[in-house]
Amino acid sequence: MPRPIPRPSVLEIDAYVPGKAGAPGAGRVFKLSANETPLGPSPRAVQALRDMAHEIALYPEGSSLKLRETIGAVHGLDPARVIMGAGSDNILELLALAYIGPGDEGLYTQYGFLEYKIVTLAAGGVPVVAPETQYTADVDAILARVTERTKVVFLANPNNPTGSYLPKGEIERLANSLPPQTLLVLDAAYAEYVTREDYESGLALAKTRDNVVMTRTFSKIYGLAGLRLGWGYGPQHVIDALNRIRSPFNVSTAASAAGLAAVQDAAHLAAAIAHNEKWLPWLTQEIGALGLEVLPSVANFVAIRFPTQPGRTAADADRYLTSRGLVLRAIGAYGMGEFLRLTIGVQEANEAVVAALADFMEDRKAAANG
Repeated sequence: MPRPIPRPSVLEIDAYVPGKAGAPGAGRVFKLSANETPLGPSPRAVQALRDMAHEIALYPEGSSLKLRETIGAVHGLDPARVIMGAGSDNILELLALAYIGPGDEGLYTQYGFLEYKIVTLAAGGVPVVAPETQYTADVDAILARVTERTKVVFLANPNNPTGSYLPKGEIERLANSLPPQTLLVLDAAYAEYVTREDYESGLALAKTRDNVVMTRTFSKIYGLAGLRLGWGYGPQHVIDALNRIRSPFNVSTAASAAGLAAVQDAAHLAAAIAHNEKWLPWLTQEIGALGLEVLPSVANFVAIRFPTQPGRTAADADRYLTSRGLVLRAIGAYGMGEFLRLTIGVQEANEAVVAALADFMEDRKAAANG
């Protein structure tokens, strides 16, 4: 029977599959699969939610003016050039919808965030992949794949799931080399975690270039993933285009209230950064000492490579860890089937992961030796 048929590019999309949320049968469970902050949200954000509960019968203020003004004050930005979204992925969707049409190309890197392919196809565009070098974006490889049909270049910096980043100089070289009609989208969802001196989130370029936009999220270090809140900054003409297609009430009153409080809580932000600075190198060192490769990361997670021998693979490790209440993220969808991604957790979780991995490797070694 005849029936409505979606556009062909929609049927090419592999729906995004989130990581496991639990470990049936395990006692204490640590969810370390979604890069959520172990410190939780700012107490100020929690109180702000309580205080606004009586307002939920009312529509939100459509432009998120107070939140945009506060973000502008904190980061030294023009609030008129800030756009809010239901998570930064909402901003990515709007950018693809506004700038990519049938036959146009959306370019991203080999291990870049899966959302870039999804939003490109959803807009009717053609996804183009640039290879990475040692799990890190390669500016020359990106530029080699830019054509007259390339409308948007998506670059996560730092990148999820690898944890790698490009220094400021390389980002500037990329921006300087792109055609002026190609939009560069710098996805800085993990920017707050990066303490390297040669890193810049992309705000400086977004302030001064006509073809650069930076996106950020409240889902990671601010601990508001369940509320879906993100923002973007770019030239006025881009923000104007996005506002024309943005849903009138795409950010809830609850998300705005919590975000407003969270972005002003500098002490909670500093505590989250300090926690990550302590445990990221510790986990990298301790897991590496077990004979497992850990990709260098500047974010709040690490990618761990497992052997390919039967019984010692990432899938085997995933089952073993889950049985002990430790939920990591399988990242085979990124072409990294030999890896698991581990989010930095609370002290107890971090120590439990190392202990469990040590047992896993010892068990497999003993089994191999018969």
